[in-house]
Amino acid sequence: MRVFVTGASGWIGSAVTDELLSQGHKVVGLARSDEAAAALDAKGAVAHRGSLDDLDSLAAAAEAADGVIHLAFKHDFSDYVGAGHSEHAAVLRMLDVLEGSDRPFLVASGLATGVTGRAVTEEDASPFHGADSMRGGSENLALSYAERGVRPVALRFAPTVHGMRDHGFTAQLTKIARERGAAGYIGDGSTHWAAVHRSDAARMVRLGLEKAPAGARLHAVAESGLPSREIAAAIGDQLGVPTVSVAPEEADAHFGWIGRFFGMDIVASSAHTRELLDWTPTGPTLFEDIAAGAYALTQ
Repeated sequence: MRVFVTGASGWIGSAVTDELLSQGHKVVGLARSDEAAAALDAKGAVAHRGSLDDLDSLAAAAEAADGVIHLAFKHDFSDYVGAGHSEHAAVLRMLDVLEGSDRPFLVASGLATGVTGRAVTEEDASPFHGADSMRGGSENLALSYAERGVRPVALRFAPTVHGMRDHGFTAQLTKIARERGAAGYIGDGSTHWAAVHRSDAARMVRLGLEKAPAGARLHAVAESGLPSREIAAAIGDQLGVPTVSVAPEEADAHFGWIGRFFGMDIVASSAHTRELLDWTPTGPTLFEDIAAGAYALTQ
């Protein structure tokens, strides 16, 4: 397949690009910069210059592809509403050109569904609708096109997609711990994060492109829920600093923007995804990655 991938040079996207190429697919990756274009060219992918705000460019690339994997997102936490509006517009434009084609459109999403007291499953619908909601309501927007001749699939990634050279949420927590001389958790540390290794997530995405039916929600989850206190302790052990509790009312001051995410309780199952795709995570666990030094050089 000729697959248009947004975010193709990002943390998850670059692994997805490698996975697709290894299985004989052709990748056309969205590239905002010369550096991103060069990285894609070096892999054997085709760079398509543009951005999430260049809707005509997105539409042209989507229309020319056999399928789309949309992984890019503006992670601007100073203007999260604006990022959501941009996401909504980009997804809508690509879906419109795919309408009636029966081609796959896979969209990155998350596991924050508002479910409490149990693990989030693939049956749980996202509560976010419309451009003003989280991630611009892109998951529900995409899934609504199942009745309009598109094969939409929601890719729900665990809060931490970890691995060597990860610069995401766990890297940010490590950076804060190094700066403050202590690895913190919020309150009693009983909240949880699901986790998945980057290689496992990439393989799930490729299998979803090839096999998932229209309207499917896929969970990139290997570990259903790791207590935040244990995550902090693993970071502290690696850095050689103590682990401390941070009062909830002080979380913003201590953690900054990531505090709102670290304070979420996100436990999720991937049982249906594993059965549907015959997908079994095999990569290292989060704690194995931390102990192996995946975040030792985090700046």
